Amino acid sequence: MALAERIDADTRAVRHLTGLRERYGAGPVRIRLPGRQVTVVLSPDHVHRVLDGTPRPFSAATREKRAALAHFQPEGLLISSPAERAHRRTFNEAVLDTGSPVHRLAGPVGAVAEEEADALLAGVHRTGRLDWDAFGAAWWRVVRRVVLGEGAREDHALTDDLRRLRRRGNFSLLAPTSRRVRERFLGRLARYVEIGEPGSLAGLVASTPAHPDTVPHQQMPQWLFAFDAMSWAAYRALALLAMHPGDLRRARAELPLSPDLPYTRAALLESLRLWPTTPAILRDTTEETTWESGTLPAGASVLVFAPFFHRDATRLDEAHRFAPELWLRERTADDWPLVPFSAGPGMCPGRNLVLLTASVLLGRLVEQHDWELVRGGLARSRPLPGTLDPFRLRFCARRFAPVRSVAADVAAADGHPGRRAAGRPGWPTAG
Repeated sequence: MALAERIDADTRAVRHLTGLRERYGAGPVRIRLPGRQVTVVLSPDHVHRVLDGTPRPFSAATREKRAALAHFQPEGLLISSPAERAHRRTFNEAVLDTGSPVHRLAGPVGAVAEEEADALLAGVHRTGRLDWDAFGAAWWRVVRRVVLGEGAREDHALTDDLRRLRRRGNFSLLAPTSRRVRERFLGRLARYVEIGEPGSLAGLVASTPAHPDTVPHQQMPQWLFAFDAMSWAAYRALALLAMHPGDLRRARAELPLSPDLPYTRAALLESLRLWPTTPAILRDTTEETTWESGTLPAGASVLVFAPFFHRDATRLDEAHRFAPELWLRERTADDWPLVPFSAGPGMCPGRNLVLLTASVLLGRLVEQHDWELVRGGLARSRPLPGTLDPFRLRFCARRFAPVRSVAADVAAADGHPGRRAAGRPGWPTAG
């Protein structure tokens, strides 16, 4: 990431694709890579066609994904056949409340996010700074508690195994699968489902009806994977708010009033638009497809490069500035394609839950603190870069009001010492 930021890799890529569009028109254009060809989509109409056409004729289970994700989720949704995908997608949507902006576990999830944010802030008060190591550790505690339950808060062994398996996945078929680590990792997930702690996704997995071939616990690695990507977006969003005090104050103003924190969520979506954590959206054709520029055979690889559309200054006035208002107005399926979570039938089913969790944590951080970015690749005197390394961002915080006492919430939490009340006023509690 440091190297990518130094050479501003995404800006170079966008410039290259702009040149292809100027030369070849709306495309798509086939590009030869070592060992294969990739067809790059250059038109917004073609983006909608590809993403709306999942899983047929544009399958999300591409060769690259199957090779990489099989290292840690061989029965996962993303690499399923169309028949398997139908019931696995239904199961994922049921557990993740895909159609609802506020998940049924918003209360417990919000309480966890606020509690870990408070613990993180206590460290900031001691050291005088916030860096990636502290933020990332706090975020993983949130994720383990939300996905697996309170007993997983310090289960670093599970997420260390996931990290090992993902590292092998980066090398796709070039690295042999570590079956011992994979079985250990998946076995630990299965045990959390057996426990089925109330207020966690594992509890919902345990209680949600599933097709015999769904393999419920193997849907969970992708949730952990997606939550991890949001940590980058949340940390970058904190940098954006630190650089734009007016937007920070607007995000802060909604905190006591709204259960889904729309402005904070918009800031996170802007972070993802400006610096997508999944820049390359891949599909493989399941049959021959016809385009204005020619015909693609079945098995062709199709690429939607999200930064090309997110940062296209010739079509998007807000391309290179922080513009949360893009996400506050009603969007339709035919709008200019801003696709930080993909779109269409293949859109990330955990989109709203991940955004809600990150919004609450980010809201808690800015609720009673002003932030100053003291290190990183942003400056008010320069346009926003095409690539931003989150790992070297560092902040200082100034507290301007007393932090709400955790103890004040204990009485509302069934009298259990140390347990937070289930979120802010107005949040729904677990059903």
